[in-house]
Amino acid sequence: MCPQLENLENFKFDLITTNQTGEIISRTDGSARYFLEEIGPIRLKMVEIPGGVFTMGSPENEEGRYNYEGPQHQVTVPPFFMGKYQITQEQYQVLMGENPSRFPGRKRPVERVTWIEAGKFCEQLSKKTGKNYTLPSEAQWEYACRAGTITPFHFGGSINTDLANYNGNYTQGSVTKGEWRQQTTEVGIFPPNAFGLYDMHGNVCEWCLDTWHRNYQGAPNDGSPWIDESSQYKVIRGGSWINLNRICRCASRDFNFDYYNDHYGFRVVCNV
Repeated sequence: MCPQLENLENFKFDLITTNQTGEIISRTDGSARYFLEEIGPIRLKMVEIPGGVFTMGSPENEEGRYNYEGPQHQVTVPPFFMGKYQITQEQYQVLMGENPSRFPGRKRPVERVTWIEAGKFCEQLSKKTGKNYTLPSEAQWEYACRAGTITPFHFGGSINTDLANYNGNYTQGSVTKGEWRQQTTEVGIFPPNAFGLYDMHGNVCEWCLDTWHRNYQGAPNDGSPWIDESSQYKVIRGGSWINLNRICRCASRDFNFDYYNDHYGFRVVCNV
């Protein structure tokens, strides 16, 4: 079980809102709570995600939308905790004894990690702490990414490359071209969402617990993972440094075999 709420610490941040062109139109004060998981040199900040109801998927008129992002449906998500950042190479090295990443850097996200290897990290973390760590369900991931918003991005109508690490060479709509860094960046250097989570758009795609379904017909509405034991495909979310901005949208979803490459990583959740 995760810590009781009275043991949580507060942190503050700037909360940014953008318009359809990706320009910043407002800055407000944001705050969230977290607990610190310490295992030797590992310091893992787990942010409180309050429970709630949200509309999962994208509306049919959302720019950049794919048909498998629907139909939209309401999901009730119980409270949980989610990693403030994507799991870093330093954290993965300490717990798993190796660093498979193409782009070395202690504070960069670990990549070239398969779905099974990400799951093994969660198992080891659970054993070390006595808590229930897993990959997020797809519903948990989108709920946490949106952080109460209904716009294509948690920032608002669009993003720019000052707000997220993605391929800015090509854009959609009226967003201007931006930088393409062609590699990962250290976690936490871009602004967070309203829940205090960083890099939910871009940097590395994130594995989820769910197996792939081509649409949401029959999807669970309680926030649990949707698993078909006969499927070999796993869900990935969030987009990465190599993807266009449309792939980084809150509702965007993709899949692959239990496979690794240099733009797949993960973050963990702790279920209450």
